[in-house]
Amino acid sequence: MTTSRYTVEDFVHDIKPLMESEKDVERFLDRGTSYLEKLIRNPNCIPDQMRVPNAFGTGRPNHGTYSLYEEPGGLSVSCVVWGPGDHAAPHDHHTWGMIGLLNNSLTETRFRRLDDASKEDWAQIEKDKVGNYKPGEMTLLIPDVYDIHQMDNFTDKPTAEIHVYGKPLAEIKRCRFNVETGEVVAFQTGKADNQ
Repeated sequence: MTTSRYTVEDFVHDIKPLMESEKDVERFLDRGTSYLEKLIRNPNCIPDQMRVPNAFGTGRPNHGTYSLYEEPGGLSVSCVVWGPGDHAAPHDHHTWGMIGLLNNSLTETRFRRLDDASKEDWAQIEKDKVGNYKPGEMTLLIPDVYDIHQMDNFTDKPTAEIHVYGKPLAEIKRCRFNVETGEVVAFQTGKADNQ
């Protein structure tokens, strides 16, 4: 098996012109995933320190979010580490996203919104599908189409992923959803643990 030497810098160099030239989100993601696939094939694309939860002693003790590249209002690339048993309740993103798994495995539960989104503090969502992702596999986020998911690490090892977004999540007002009660709570992501 040949090891890729494709780096985060190579990825940014390739994806930025595509972001500027391809305005259709689905076509952009279709082409952009080929670059992310090359990146996550490189086992050395991120430092070992960024493959463990809470490497910098900030944020949640069983989680880690490490910025790899970010420009205000534009491209954001990060490594997200889910510690053993880590969980993120159903939430949305309001920007396109590509997520590629580097190691271990992770379970993603997708939800579909059934109401008309006319109430800010309530939503009716239902489980759509569950995916168990392995190294080298990817999942996509498309605003208003395929945007609500829950993430779980049901294993006893940390799981590292590369997350790529059209905007830094810290700049976006997002929502968490309670499946049972329908409650919607607004939130904003904080800065990455290494910022």
